[in-house]
Amino acid sequence: MTGLRILVVDDEPQIHRFLTAALEASGYVVLRAETGAAALHQIANAAPDLVVLDLGLPDMDGKEVLAKARNFTKVPVIILSAREREAEKIAALDLGADDYVEKPFAVGELLARMRAALRHKNSGELEKTRVESRGLVVDMDKRLVTKDGTSLKLTPREYDLLCVLAKNAGRVVTHSHILTAVWGPAHKEDTQYLRVFIGQLRAKIESGNSDKPFIQTETGIGYRFMLDA
Repeated sequence: MTGLRILVVDDEPQIHRFLTAALEASGYVVLRAETGAAALHQIANAAPDLVVLDLGLPDMDGKEVLAKARNFTKVPVIILSAREREAEKIAALDLGADDYVEKPFAVGELLARMRAALRHKNSGELEKTRVESRGLVVDMDKRLVTKDGTSLKLTPREYDLLCVLAKNAGRVVTHSHILTAVWGPAHKEDTQYLRVFIGQLRAKIESGNSDKPFIQTETGIGYRFMLDA
């Protein structure tokens, strides 16, 4: 039993009933809010370990809740919403959401995304300088990348790109975030440019293993570095 506190923010009673049962069965303590104002109060005063946030709230948009919360907390936030437009997902992720799950959803997927966000929170308390997965080692202190013990020859841009993804392992990183971090704000819209570098990086780290990619494409949004894909 985890005992971690999960705040569910949604104005649909059936979502609360369903999620409360599922989360409590997985060992979480469930907190509840039906409005943006109530959510901000709970985040500030009840110190949840993670927030599941709907975007369509009666008093304010969920993105506004997220933006206000990010002024005072780094608590992991997973957006849970019926909005399918990529622009909505990108806006929420760029505001600081850790992930995005569409309604209708499978509870198993939501729980997996929650575990990934909580792992990232715990590992992120100290800046990651070394990431290891399935034979791939990214050692940021030594600026060294190896695969199965063999050093990989990456260009400076490829290395910087890999570091941005690896530091955010398990999370969706938007195109604009990656482009700004690696190439600067002037290139934040150059998604085709990024796609070329992602292809080059994949060719060097994947070793042709398409069944278990390290870099997963989130269509129209960005990329996710998978430690245990």
